[in-house]
Amino acid sequence: MMTRKSRVKSHLLNLRFFLFRRFPLTKAVFRFLFLISAFSALFYLLCKTSIPSWLILTEIVLQHPVLRSRRRLYSTMVAGSRPRTEISLAGTFASSAFAACFAELCTIPLDTAKVRLQIQKKAASGAGVVSPKYRGMLGTVATIAREEGAAALWKGIIPGLHRQCLYGGLRIGLYEPVKTFYVGNDFVGDVPLSKKILAALTTGALAITVANPTDLVKVRLQAEGKLSPGVPRRYFGALNAYSTIIRQEGLGALWTGLGPNIARNAIINAAELASYDQVKQTILNIPGFTDNVFTHLLAGLGAGFFAVCIGSPVDVVKSRMMGDSTYKSTLDCFIKTLKNDGPLAFYKGFIPNFGRLGSWNVIMFLTLEQTKKRFMREV
Repeated sequence: MMTRKSRVKSHLLNLRFFLFRRFPLTKAVFRFLFLISAFSALFYLLCKTSIPSWLILTEIVLQHPVLRSRRRLYSTMVAGSRPRTEISLAGTFASSAFAACFAELCTIPLDTAKVRLQIQKKAASGAGVVSPKYRGMLGTVATIAREEGAAALWKGIIPGLHRQCLYGGLRIGLYEPVKTFYVGNDFVGDVPLSKKILAALTTGALAITVANPTDLVKVRLQAEGKLSPGVPRRYFGALNAYSTIIRQEGLGALWTGLGPNIARNAIINAAELASYDQVKQTILNIPGFTDNVFTHLLAGLGAGFFAVCIGSPVDVVKSRMMGDSTYKSTLDCFIKTLKNDGPLAFYKGFIPNFGRLGSWNVIMFLTLEQTKKRFMREV
């Protein structure tokens, strides 16, 4: 005779399977909410055991035989009832641009904090070195919100969205076609990691060459802090910034910092897309894992971590060159930063950078995977 607990569990599983069958798009969202709910319900008991709680949670949620049988049944049903699908280049670009813009909107406060930390220099006074104004990710966010208002955390959001429409759409949308170009249309099997890196380097460099003006305006708006009374602002918005820069500095000024920006974005793009592709492929080769939201979550975190570790030095140089026009070249900025602030300056803002890029990649890839399904067509 089934207990009340067993009946409730059975009803929940049947409801879950019914939703997956009737509304396939809810599969990823429902599973993510299920993970969160399971963690919340079991945390109190798990944290008191001698075995790490995350291992128990993974075993219960992902390896439970009932859930595994449900996943296999659902996968078999979907594979047998749906024809093969593909997505067009325009659909890939549109879904990539949307996912990148959504991630940018959610994480730009962390990006603003990162830029302020990166352009912050050591200040000297007669009594010695003055304490830095900004300290840590949360401290920087709190300081900006207290002194300039919470809206200041979204400074640069308009050019940021301009940037993601161009840069995000191009670098992600062209990744698969360029990867196919490098390996050939007749290639069969897993694409080598070297080809993934080469494809991501190519699309990152091409995309940022087009989108550099939007990046420049975004950084300048983010870098402008609270001004002293009577000091006018340099820019009154994104469109005003574009016109002011062209009028005062010339059209070519919109491509200031293009060298380090190409280096930074090509490297970070390779770290993000190639590592996401590789981590996802590796996870899917592990028994029990499927192409679901949990896999996308792990792969997105891995992509963000690799991107920050590899791209932080060029990111600092790029931010300083765009925020301060006194540097003569990329090499001049690198040397002065190293001389005045030391080698650790190239990893200034590492924590907010990882907090931003890690969360950005998770949000972007989760959104991208779901949005692409809307543009899939039967073949």
